[in-house]
Amino acid sequence: MASDLDSTVAFATTEGGDTSRLGVTGFCWGGRQTWLFAEHNPKGKAAVAWYGPLTNAPNPLQPKRAIDDVSDLKGPILGLYGAADQGIPVESVNAIKTAADAVGKTVEVVIYPDTPHAFNVDYRLSYRPGPAADGWARLQAWFKKYLV
Repeated sequence: MASDLDSTVAFATTEGGDTSRLGVTGFCWGGRQTWLFAEHNPKGKAAVAWYGPLTNAPNPLQPKRAIDDVSDLKGPILGLYGAADQGIPVESVNAIKTAADAVGKTVEVVIYPDTPHAFNVDYRLSYRPGPAADGWARLQAWFKKYLV
């Protein structure tokens, strides 16, 4: 996945994209990839992960966990999570924040109370308009702060 994203960044550059201000965001599986890309590619200047797994058990399809290389974060990252997410325990969100703080990385996490996984997916029962709107506003502010 990292090489595919690297190729996407290279393509954007050849098409006139300003990769000096590269931000990345993703949801669920893409939230996990957001963390991994932020650890991998130095061109990423800011990232926002929406409920991506952080401390999942490694397996053949996902041999790396986001928490494993948090010391390699290349830029600031904002994580948006729900306290009622059945697949991503609040403890794992707190663990990655603690790990990032320990190595001096800029990580902010927001944990929305009584909020499930996929709270920004407006066609699912898990959709929560308040946290979704707040998260989107935070994403915009994060990118404005770190990319403009």
